[in-house]
Amino acid sequence: MKKALSIAGSDCSGGAGIQADIKTMTMNGVYAMSAVTALTAQNTLGVYAIQESTPEFLKQQIDAVFEDIVPDAVKIGMVSSSELIRVIADRLRFYNAQNIVVDPVMVATAGSALMKTDAIQTLIDKLLPLATVVTPNIPEAQVLSGMEISNKTDMETAAKYICDKYGCAVLLKGGHSINDANDLLYNGREMVWFEGKRIANPNTHGTGCTLSSAIASNLAKGFSLEESIKRAKNYISDALTAMLDLGKGSGPMQHNFDLQGEYAKEVME
Repeated sequence: MKKALSIAGSDCSGGAGIQADIKTMTMNGVYAMSAVTALTAQNTLGVYAIQESTPEFLKQQIDAVFEDIVPDAVKIGMVSSSELIRVIADRLRFYNAQNIVVDPVMVATAGSALMKTDAIQTLIDKLLPLATVVTPNIPEAQVLSGMEISNKTDMETAAKYICDKYGCAVLLKGGHSINDANDLLYNGREMVWFEGKRIANPNTHGTGCTLSSAIASNLAKGFSLEESIKRAKNYISDALTAMLDLGKGSGPMQHNFDLQGEYAKEVME
């Protein structure tokens, strides 16, 4: 079985972060592992508290994984401080980690800031050069590129700028009012648009975490970057289409929509 590691924050409400990553990786057929960067007290309404891991403890988690069950892909999500980012970059270089997907989580779906200002520059300097692909949404891409993005041409310009400057492929997600969930991949050679349809489901908590984890899962299984993105987008569309409705705010999607096993039955027969 192929293996994937999520380096990210915990979401106690289960819809985003490590919890979403593990569900997604499992449903996409790989063995999921985790290194927790922070504990959060959050739900569908917002983020109420963040307790970071210490740099030394994060290092120990990553070392424990790589020294025993070597990941075939790594997804990096919420990392709120420069010190933690430096630890991640150092250990990934040390172990020559492959298939690194960086989801530059800066703001939660409910609007709460998840990354300190100085950490953004550290992420740019230390993690993006190691990434196979970075997966920003429109607001995150504006930060990474330093330019306003208001249409498809702007998306292409920003994606090329980020790729050329930092040396990694860019999947720029267009779901933030630019278009109907059409995403743009620039891999340094060509622009590839992934057409999508906006699903009328207000429960989108953890969509970015889920997409990046699904991409990492498919890279771990040996699919090309383009095919991994296509498969990941299909998975997330189906999870949203299941129309799970939990919580009082922007709820989670149904990661396990296709779980059919004997032990997944909801009621006694």
